[in-house]
Amino acid sequence: MENERILVVEDEFEIADLVRDYLMMEGYEVIHAKDGQEGWDLFQHENPTLTVLDLMLPKVDGMELCRLIRSRSMIPIIMMTAKKSESDKIIGLGIGADDYITKPFSPSELVARIKAQLRRYRHFSHDDSLQQDILTFGDLTIDASEYKVRIKDHPIELSAREFQILHLLASHEGQVFTKEQLFDKIWGYDHMGDFNTLMVYMRKLREKIEIEPSNPVYLRTVWGVGYKFEGGVESSWDD
Repeated sequence: MENERILVVEDEFEIADLVRDYLMMEGYEVIHAKDGQEGWDLFQHENPTLTVLDLMLPKVDGMELCRLIRSRSMIPIIMMTAKKSESDKIIGLGIGADDYITKPFSPSELVARIKAQLRRYRHFSHDDSLQQDILTFGDLTIDASEYKVRIKDHPIELSAREFQILHLLASHEGQVFTKEQLFDKIWGYDHMGDFNTLMVYMRKLREKIEIEPSNPVYLRTVWGVGYKFEGGVESSWDD
């Protein structure tokens, strides 16, 4: 767990202290920001391994801070909020958050989610076989060594979670994964059957890599089962 530093951006000090205490008991180094601007400053100077941030923050709100962090880094981002609407969740995941937890929450559940996020991030970042793995399907290139995706020579910005889903499916071309299998392999813990979350990620991925997201050629739905990746397709992306 060496060098694993977690940035907690939360303006409610009781919640921040609770999260910090639980994480420190697990051996993590924790840095706390009380507002979005301080969170952005600490992110740039402290090089955290993962960020936990509140949606409603003074100065710079959680959505904007998530966008800023994602523009610079692929580290996992977990958003926490008192809002419960599905639209807030979809927006949070759509701008690059990797997970989403609603207040009030169990600190133990948050710790479990953080561990799962870091485990998968380390796996994709440091596994030697993945670092040599560059997958090419027509105009689409998936480069695990750089955690990047390109259409022709144009970089496509993905969150860490979006990349992990795409890489898993593409590296098993043609294999059908059930929703349960995807949760197990990508999230790595019981995600309470929240399949709407998976649907959000698939929709956002299709918007980013498909010519016609409503008629995908790469990321195919197998109705009643799950999803698969079809690589043997002709792409006609314009430059």
